[in-house]
Amino acid sequence: MTNTTAPDKSLSATKVSNVDLQLCFALYSASLSMTKTYKPLLSKLKLTYPQYLVLLVLWEKDGMTVNSISERLFSDSGTLTPLLKRLEKLGMIQRQRAREDERKVIITLTEAGRLLQTESTNVHSQIACSTGCTITELQALNNQLIMLRTNLIKNLNTV
Repeated sequence: MTNTTAPDKSLSATKVSNVDLQLCFALYSASLSMTKTYKPLLSKLKLTYPQYLVLLVLWEKDGMTVNSISERLFSDSGTLTPLLKRLEKLGMIQRQRAREDERKVIITLTEAGRLLQTESTNVHSQIACSTGCTITELQALNNQLIMLRTNLIKNLNTV
């Protein structure tokens, strides 16, 4: 259930304009820090963070359309296409037009892409250690962020 309580009106204009008090800035700066933490780990695998996200999705379910991957990652297919072409050049995936509808492109892992899943198993645990949080804290934070994302998406057209 969405909390429809109005924001606290007692915040002064000075406090509201402080960047450190902005949820958007906390999320943005945490995201930048997270990506920087991933960078050296993924560089050993010769991957960028967005490429890693695509592979995570394909490791969950291989043989997805570009649009399905795009929806799963909350991105647009135009941004995803160049990234997929680079993964294909690296030999991690194959792109094929669907037989029943040539407008759809199916993305499947290659053997190298599947093997990379095994090589990347320590990435998640290293990231978890880097946070300084317990597993329970990370799960709670993840659940809160998913709820926040869901509510923001649901209310996009009402702002």
